[in-house]
Amino acid sequence: MLKRRTRVSPVFNMASMTDIIFLLLIFFMITSTVVSPNAIKVLLPQGKQQTSAKPLTRVIIDKELNYYAGFGNDKEEQMQLDELAPFLQECAIREPEMYVALFADETVPYREIVRVLNIANENKFKMVLATRPPSDRN
Repeated sequence: MLKRRTRVSPVFNMASMTDIIFLLLIFFMITSTVVSPNAIKVLLPQGKQQTSAKPLTRVIIDKELNYYAGFGNDKEEQMQLDELAPFLQECAIREPEMYVALFADETVPYREIVRVLNIANENKFKMVLATRPPSDRN
């Protein structure tokens, strides 16, 4: 009979496994911060009641009065105010029961919001004004 001269150790070294886990953790932490680098920063005004339905079309006005619009999961594109009506009409053809969510920074003058509301009213679009929930600090 042949005998083994060396015994196999039943101990498993976890050092290399923890190295891989830490590398994966660092990778996911870095990539998660890069997911939406071009997100449009808008500070919404506070509101008491929030809608639970997710809007299909979004119109965003930032504090520099730049207009952005997006449909569904598409990324928002910057556009001029006169390009907004044709864009929304095209979205209405794609989805007849759509409604538009208006995300306007709280520093945007009221007349800019009214301009977008007038476009929606002329085309008979349903519109929702987006707000942020009230903070508990007040």
